[in-house]
Amino acid sequence: MQPRDAAVPRPRISAENSATAPGGLGDLAWAIVKLRAGERLTLDEPLIAAFQAASSPHTLRALQSDLEAFDLWCRRHNRITLPATPEVVADYLDARAGEGSKPASLSRYKASIARVHKLLGIADPTVAPLVRLRLAAINKGKGVAQTQARPLRFKGPVRDVAGDAPRGLNIRALLDSCSEDLPGLRDRALLSVAYDTGLRASELCAVAIEHFAEAIDPEARLLRILKHKGDQQGEGATAFLSPRSVAAILAWTEAAEITEGALFRRVQVRRYKARPAIKGRRIETISGREIWDLRKTVSKPAMPARVEYDIGEKPLHPGSIGPLYRAIIQRAFDRGALPDLTAHDLVRLLQGISAHSTRVGLNQDLFASGEDLAGIMDALRWKSPRMPLAYNRNLAAEHGAAGRLMKKLS
Repeated sequence: MQPRDAAVPRPRISAENSATAPGGLGDLAWAIVKLRAGERLTLDEPLIAAFQAASSPHTLRALQSDLEAFDLWCRRHNRITLPATPEVVADYLDARAGEGSKPASLSRYKASIARVHKLLGIADPTVAPLVRLRLAAINKGKGVAQTQARPLRFKGPVRDVAGDAPRGLNIRALLDSCSEDLPGLRDRALLSVAYDTGLRASELCAVAIEHFAEAIDPEARLLRILKHKGDQQGEGATAFLSPRSVAAILAWTEAAEITEGALFRRVQVRRYKARPAIKGRRIETISGREIWDLRKTVSKPAMPARVEYDIGEKPLHPGSIGPLYRAIIQRAFDRGALPDLTAHDLVRLLQGISAHSTRVGLNQDLFASGEDLAGIMDALRWKSPRMPLAYNRNLAAEHGAAGRLMKKLS
């Protein structure tokens, strides 16, 4: 039987230079104050505030979520959250692995536990050999390879990006299949910009009209990326937008009458059925058994079927990008734009599509077109070669020495 939370000692983490009510602390500081402590600890609020200012919103949300989950597990199992012992951390990681957490997630949980200990100035239990060995044992059993998002390449799975005709699931067909109504114009611009720039979901949603600049090519544009995942200092970056994307953006913004602010926004669609003309009735024809309503005497003209759109002012949420991609692909298939795919193929392919698919697809197309690693890292704003090499692992096997030889022998 799990111990009742009422029996758990109250936290003894006090904050200096601040009230101990939620209104007197920042979100992260208050989340730390609520953790179950086994000894009196003092929270250095200026340090926490500095950490919050230097961290991205995504990092802070992940840290708070990880701390809440760790604290809840400790309470349920009558363990002390802070300071945590190596045994507690190792048992927690084992438990999360048993629930299905992937090695990458376990590494994040471990890093979050280490972070809160360092912010409180107490010994980090995650560096202990017990934690490292238990995590290594989990990784050995599960493997550390991450599931890669299915790539959305411009012409699909082709060898020659420039010369081969599109086939399979490809960006070219998806763009051509987008409708000319407001949702279709938005989706075409979204997909085209996402492929050109390789932006992550949060970066894509942050694009605003004010971020565009002229390029040497009068039909192209440059996109100023104010901040991205590998740029915590806010140095910014620049991405190239093809004439294709510029045309799609202009079509969308003109139709939606967007002149400033967020580029990609929610489009709510309201559809009305056709209504025949209604002739008003004379008052004397309305019997006493009917519900009296003066509107019955008013004639109404016929109304044709119509569609109305409501465009939001705020940017799309990053969590909506993956579902939008899958909806675009499904509509393209329904319209016959992906003729060499079966319904079974579609189900299988959709399972791997995420907001990262355009980034992976651009990475692979750059690799297939002969760009070197340095150029790919620069184009996609990577600090380390680990991810671009991982995304190109399958292509590298096919284009490598063994792949070239086997094609000659077949």
